[in-house]
Amino acid sequence: MTARIIDGKAIAAGVSRQAAADAARLKRTHGLTPGLAVVLIGDDSASQVYVRNKAEATRAAGMASFVHRLPASTAETALLELIGDLNRADAVHGILVQLPLPSHIEARRVLEAIDPAKDIDGFHPINAGRLALGEPALVPCTPAGCLILLQSVRSDLAGLEAVVIGRSTIVGKPMAQLLLQQHCTVTIAHSRTHDLAAVARRADILVAAVGRALMVRGDWIKPGAVVIDVGINRIDQGDGKTRLVGDVAFAEAVGVAGAITPVPGGVGPMTIACLLRNTVRAAEATISAPTAS
Repeated sequence: MTARIIDGKAIAAGVSRQAAADAARLKRTHGLTPGLAVVLIGDDSASQVYVRNKAEATRAAGMASFVHRLPASTAETALLELIGDLNRADAVHGILVQLPLPSHIEARRVLEAIDPAKDIDGFHPINAGRLALGEPALVPCTPAGCLILLQSVRSDLAGLEAVVIGRSTIVGKPMAQLLLQQHCTVTIAHSRTHDLAAVARRADILVAAVGRALMVRGDWIKPGAVVIDVGINRIDQGDGKTRLVGDVAFAEAVGVAGAITPVPGGVGPMTIACLLRNTVRAAEATISAPTAS
């Protein structure tokens, strides 16, 4: 058996097209252009690329892009003041602070300062709480994208056993909450799970989000399972060059799984697509939101 390769690029393109269509509808019917503000502190090269890609995707979808680039020496108080300004800006519907932040800035304090209604990363405690309660919320983009990829293979996930390897607040925990909402039986596994391979082997749906290159081997996978590989790891391939790999040993897994995401080209493209979708949803919410008196 050879697994179906889940084409994240193609699926993400569809999500982005829908976000663009929804943004055009808002502009046509309400004169409202969804706006995304991205804040970058410092000159980390990877973060620079991420921010540039997000800005380009936002503009390509017909939305307003506001990029704020601040030096690494920026004081936490100055960053919080900027976030306050963005919270009050009518043209801004989504706010994203690019992580990681310099060591002198407390990320939790910064993320909690973002208006939950503009928290398109879905990291604010209020959005996390709403997700846990099954209430409407802005959901973190990567797990939201993972769910879309899963549903491209199986539209009905009810009753399936899902194992999420990784317990981060960015991917693992919200992913588990989304799977619970789909009526899956969910296990969150991690580095201290006893006999992790055996736990993974039970899964009809296996989501690997642990950040360890090629950790999940082919014999960890239940035949026919759907495997979502969130990991992005750069490894030395032995000739002086590097390559990107996931948390799953793809060459082994592809002969066992029923469907699997590649790295790159799987989960990665979905993150920006879901960012655009969240920005549109945040803008839509302002139409019926009560105004302050």
